Amino acid sequence: MTRSAPPAAPATAAGPDFTGLRATFVNCTLNRSPGRSHTQGVIDRSIAIMEANGVSVDRFRAVDHDIATGVRPDMTEHGWDTDDWPALLERILDADILVLGGPIWLGDNSSVTKRVTERLYGRSGVLNDRGQYAYYGRVAGCLLTGNEDGLKHCAMNILYSLQHIGFTVPPQADAGWLGEVGPGPSYLDEGSGGPDNDFTNRNIAFMTYNLLHLAAMIRDAGGFPAYGNQRTAWDAGTHPGHANPEYR
Repeated sequence: MTRSAPPAAPATAAGPDFTGLRATFVNCTLNRSPGRSHTQGVIDRSIAIMEANGVSVDRFRAVDHDIATGVRPDMTEHGWDTDDWPALLERILDADILVLGGPIWLGDNSSVTKRVTERLYGRSGVLNDRGQYAYYGRVAGCLLTGNEDGLKHCAMNILYSLQHIGFTVPPQADAGWLGEVGPGPSYLDEGSGGPDNDFTNRNIAFMTYNLLHLAAMIRDAGGFPAYGNQRTAWDAGTHPGHANPEYR
């Protein structure tokens, strides 16, 4: 039996309230500031929607910072002299929404995107105050740019990684722009058609609002439900849904 969709809200109804939500955008471009980033052009469209809805937005380019290589929360404890990542991670943890943006090179995510994902992974074993993994209760999406194929492949890699370490991924949580395959204009280049591309603009809008809807739902619920997913409870012997072998 097909489940029918709930009736749509009247066109005159007030929109949802997203005020108080916070988002952090990490641009994984290879270009340091103030160099032009086509990925930033796509990111800016999503940011504009969020800010128009009262969302507080933080943003940074990962390549502008000294992010050590590794999968530990602080790599200065593992042989590195410096590591900006712990401070950057606090900016991510302060937000309800994380959006990773990056370019496509050789059909894959940039090396900077990979490094950021690896460093996020380094925090995944830490628990929150409810005994869940640290990223529970936060939502995530991604934005990509390029002039070659690979957008879906890159999005699959990012979104799988983020949900695997505890972020919640809403429907249609990726968007991007691909110009003509091969050498050609990039998103912000004159005549590229990127900023005016209806398909890209629609997907950016859908992704952005889906992130906002899910973040608001989790916020209004007081966080992601803490039943059956608490590492502390499991380690203490509480295994919901698992029969105790001693009573079989």
